[in-house]
Amino acid sequence: MLSQWRRLALFKQGLGTPQQFGEGLSGARHAIEHLGYVQIDTISVVERAHHHVLWNRVPGYDRGHLNSLISDQHIFEYWYHAAAYLPMRDYRYALPQMALVRSGENRYYSHGDKRLMNEILARVKAQGPMRQRDVDKGDKGQGNWWNWGPGRRAVETLFMQGDLMVCERNGMEKVYDLAERCLPGNIDLSMPTLIEYAAYLLDTTLRAHGVFTWKQLLHLKVGKPLRDAMRKVLDERIDAGAVKALDSTEGMAAYVDVAAFEQAPTVDPGVKILSPFDNLVIHRDRLASLFEFDYRIECYVAAPKRLFGYFCLPILYGDRLVGRIDCKAHRGEQRLEVLSLHLENGKLDEDAFFQALGGEMQRFADFNKCPILDVRAIDRMRRRQTVQAPLQTHTSLDKARA
Repeated sequence: MLSQWRRLALFKQGLGTPQQFGEGLSGARHAIEHLGYVQIDTISVVERAHHHVLWNRVPGYDRGHLNSLISDQHIFEYWYHAAAYLPMRDYRYALPQMALVRSGENRYYSHGDKRLMNEILARVKAQGPMRQRDVDKGDKGQGNWWNWGPGRRAVETLFMQGDLMVCERNGMEKVYDLAERCLPGNIDLSMPTLIEYAAYLLDTTLRAHGVFTWKQLLHLKVGKPLRDAMRKVLDERIDAGAVKALDSTEGMAAYVDVAAFEQAPTVDPGVKILSPFDNLVIHRDRLASLFEFDYRIECYVAAPKRLFGYFCLPILYGDRLVGRIDCKAHRGEQRLEVLSLHLENGKLDEDAFFQALGGEMQRFADFNKCPILDVRAIDRMRRRQTVQAPLQTHTSLDKARA
């Protein structure tokens, strides 16, 4: 039964079969609309998570697609449980958070200087879109206002309360414009009720995961009123037969999409290298229960205490998460280095696995614009395990050095 739940979860995530969302720009849009959000990541040891997540799901994905989708008003940047790209159709569900910031109830965004915020809005209104560097580097005519600290806080507050929106990114540099210029004319700006907001969270989770936990529904969302509203909405779905409570997932309260489960989806047997911020793995407790995979990202852990590496990437093989691989993109050398590989204990057809891993690693290297693939760490690990055949992709490094 656990295997069936995993296959459903993978299928719902768009990791089950190729081209579930289509290809290229339209595929990227459909993927974001289905998943509900794609988390934005600033860490660049390999390609950033927002590109990595979409590349794994959308054949022909290009990094420029996100700017195109923002320009076409199909998606927008805001906060889900973290900074994320979200479907424009869901904009109204960001309004409660914006209202909390505007009222000063959100303590993380309550220090924006009002005078500076008004100056920034007037400047953007008169001069057009503004880059973050225009604030960070300062405008000498503005005295001490336009320095990195207060300027950044003011822009972030204006963004979080909905006055400014990100209209473009160049790498990780944001370009801001007035929200009224970025929103489509027919956008619904009505404030959702608490029940509507709970239903939105439930529908997003149900659509994107198929199998989910109570804790996952309210991930980083606080307050008894929202918990009560979520319980009411979930109970109604259970009573209607759309959702079923599961008997056991390691003692956690878990549920399944009944109609989707009855379809018994199949899963691609190949290998995928996932981002640490992939939507599949971001709910760590659910991951441990459903996939029996205890995963933690270690970039925030002191180096001597790391077990698997600074930015270890989960390895999906069929319907199982079978290990972690720590990689680093040396972009100046166009070389992707495998720093370490750690496989889970258990039965694994190593010949078939390593053959599939070799092809996927080369694909991942090309995605990172580092076609030279350095897998000596894998070769060393396999020799220690007395496995003779090295990854064939090791030759790409040898040829580059020849």
